Amino acid sequence: MTYTIPVELTTNPRPRLDYHKQAFGTVFTDHMFILDYDAPQGWHDARIVPYQTIELDPAAKVFHYGQTVFEGLKAYLTDDERILMFRPNKNIERLNLSNHRLSIPALDEELVLEALKKLVLVDRDWIPSEPGTSLYIRPFVIATEPVLGVAPSLQYKFMIILSVVGSYYEEGINPVSIYVEPKYVRAVTGGVGNAKTAGNYAAGLKAQDEASAKGYSQVLWLDGVHRKYIEEVGSMNVFFKLGDTVVTPALNGSILDGVTRNSVIQLLQHWNIPVEERALSIDEIVEAHRSGLLAEAFGTGTAAVISPMGSLEWQDEKLVIGGGVTGELSKRVYDAITGIQRGIAEDPFGWAVELDLK
Repeated sequence: MTYTIPVELTTNPRPRLDYHKQAFGTVFTDHMFILDYDAPQGWHDARIVPYQTIELDPAAKVFHYGQTVFEGLKAYLTDDERILMFRPNKNIERLNLSNHRLSIPALDEELVLEALKKLVLVDRDWIPSEPGTSLYIRPFVIATEPVLGVAPSLQYKFMIILSVVGSYYEEGINPVSIYVEPKYVRAVTGGVGNAKTAGNYAAGLKAQDEASAKGYSQVLWLDGVHRKYIEEVGSMNVFFKLGDTVVTPALNGSILDGVTRNSVIQLLQHWNIPVEERALSIDEIVEAHRSGLLAEAFGTGTAAVISPMGSLEWQDEKLVIGGGVTGELSKRVYDAITGIQRGIAEDPFGWAVELDLK
């Protein structure tokens, strides 16, 4: 089905800042997508408009009860000037799973995909072409009903904005240092840890600040019940190569079902590399390091794709992983995924979605 999405083109283009000199996610394009919701009318009035501020009542429920979800994906410009998006259907599917957990009405997934494509095409001239760069796509929903009663909102806005980005980490593909968080908890099973909602990220800021002050790039989260099972690293899923087998924490209700995580698992299976999804304790990692079994570790996520871990600190012990350099498997996974994203590598899974430029 083809949807009609009217476009209002800007008459005041935004400045083309040098995004290489700006922090990640601070350079925005000329246009945005908006879709409104009112009960009982439902989702309505899809449109693309110039990038602009929005006006909200101070009583809007998003401010008071945190009813909001978001996604993150990217568009890429290939060497032959095609535009590719990486597995957008997975992000849209997960957006509705987050909506369900936060009591937000489901979105029409075909309409969302159409809106993503059309908005990227409207601002196609913003897509950078240099290696490691992309157009970051941020769809999100906020509750806008101006009522202080604690109940799901009856009004929402769904919006999509675009940001020109370079590498997420200053370190690039180089290994980062990780602090295993002993005090704070990000999420627990039964909560909203498996939804992509703002509160999960706010809950991690304090621990991240303290880890940064100690000289670490990210924190490694342990589970909130036993305080020993590994869950995520920063805002990424995490993988450990133990001998010849790659292990990642199983999805247990408090871990986000990452699109990059899913892609890595499929890649490893395609390469006939053993991969396990299971409970993995920090004690097992420490023992694997002491016995020489811990060969590599890396985080996965849309922003960074692959972020190798060069060391872990746990209970005042520093565990250097793989000599502190990027491992062979980490590099292979990174090259494979970014190659598919940029249209320069084989895509046996059909992950790259090409936009029709006509």
